[in-house]
Amino acid sequence: MVKQNVPYPSLDTPAVLVDMDTLEANIREMSRLAAEAGVRLRPHVKVHESGLIAGMQIEAGACGVEVGSVGQAEAMAEQGIEDIVIAHPGFYGGHKGEALRKLLEKPRLKLTVVVDMYEQVELIAQVARAAGKKIPTLVKIDLGRNSRFGVLPGAPVLEMAKHLCRRPDIEFAGIYGHEMGAKPTPEGKDEAAFEAASIMAENARLLRKEGITVDHVSVGASSTFRASCRFAKEGKFPEITEIHPGQCTIGDIMYLRGGGNTRDACAVTVLATVMSASHPGWAVIDAGFKTIGADSLITYREAPDFFWQGKPSFGSVQGRPDLWLGRLSAEISLIFYTDPEKKLSFGERLEIVPNNATLVINMHEQIYGVRSGVVEKVIPVTGRGRGI
Repeated sequence: MVKQNVPYPSLDTPAVLVDMDTLEANIREMSRLAAEAGVRLRPHVKVHESGLIAGMQIEAGACGVEVGSVGQAEAMAEQGIEDIVIAHPGFYGGHKGEALRKLLEKPRLKLTVVVDMYEQVELIAQVARAAGKKIPTLVKIDLGRNSRFGVLPGAPVLEMAKHLCRRPDIEFAGIYGHEMGAKPTPEGKDEAAFEAASIMAENARLLRKEGITVDHVSVGASSTFRASCRFAKEGKFPEITEIHPGQCTIGDIMYLRGGGNTRDACAVTVLATVMSASHPGWAVIDAGFKTIGADSLITYREAPDFFWQGKPSFGSVQGRPDLWLGRLSAEISLIFYTDPEKKLSFGERLEIVPNNATLVINMHEQIYGVRSGVVEKVIPVTGRGRGI
């Protein structure tokens, strides 16, 4: 990460920084593991929402990108990305159908959608007919562990796939899975990855036994993609064709707690300045929840280090484990001294690894790529406000 308290004279604080060395190392790791496993890499871009970073990922070997919404697909297509999967089956409302139709008109764009209900299929089919094209479609499979979307494995998946194959306006492309609920231990991540790959492989075999072509079989959340790649490299699941991790490109405290990345792999920080150090128990910085976000990661409240004097943490100060970011207002925050002998000074600059990088980046028009303490480039957040 960048040096603690580097002044960055060209930046007015607060600002969001991304360390280019760390970002590039994360991208290389994802690409290398996928290549060694013999699977395609399609990173989810929901965290950085940047066409520039997406381009870096494709240049490093990714086959395309994955987005959560039609609006995000529009943003990536506008940046020249030509292979996009829309991962969330949120196809309702006329405006989304119209946006999807316009995307289908782009001559070089390969656009694939994901469904888990017949009602979604009908809406997509209407758009396909209006555009005069068949839309490649994946069936999302419920992998258990509190999955958010998905058709139950087995007969329901087969029934949905057969329905799609009969549609003249739909091209059945394969099946899609996103594992959740991995315990943040090597064993827990292995177990979740193995379970997800087993379900996906079994369903792929089921469909092929019925004579259905299945070109796409994907798994690979950020916390488990390393295990997924290892299993594929070992030849355990030859049915798997693609992985789609996302958060591990950027990293944050949420995924650190979830076992998805190390502290050194967190590429994004918020640059803030101490605007008052008059109180003996805390200092005030010029970044509040409008900048840092207000995600306390309450899911982890049972962890022994979650609270300090009854306060959760909203981020982690680089190089200062003795500081506790424990109270946020709109434009300011309070950083408490856990060691009363180590005070902050007026005007001192801090870098804070956010709890939730997705939330932080989405609140900013641009982030600053830095290398060795110097601002190297300005990176537009091209997908900001397009998550619909």
